Amino acid sequence: QVQLVESGGGLVQAGGSLRLSCAASGRTFSDYIMGWFRQAPGKEREFVAGISWSGNSLYYADPVKGRFTISRDNAKNTVYLQMNSLKPEDTAVYYCAADHALVVRTLARGYDYWGQGTQVTVSS
Repeated sequence: QVQLVESGGGLVQAGGSLRLSCAASGRTFSDYIMGWFRQAPGKEREFVAGISWSGNSLYYADPVKGRFTISRDNAKNTVYLQMNSLKPEDTAVYYCAADHALVVRTLARGYDYWGQGTQVTVSS
């Protein structure tokens, strides 16, 4: 019902910035939350940031708090993740996710729709 495509990943030096985009197509919902997750090799997929449909409710994982900003443009069916002050520990495949819900969820199992991911690599 919903297709998500991430873009904007790449290689950046520590301290640099990247902005990820996630374009959604197909059916959307008025109570449609979106989130960003990341997964490093050998590790579980972890929550990064989440946003409500209105954009008024924002949630961030502690490791990225103060450095990353999630936003969305519903007219463009796009969610963004602005990543500043990047650290090597941020290196991972970043995934966009969406679900029909009012409250932002922080567990991967709480999202029904997923993109294919975009690689972010932060060098020292």
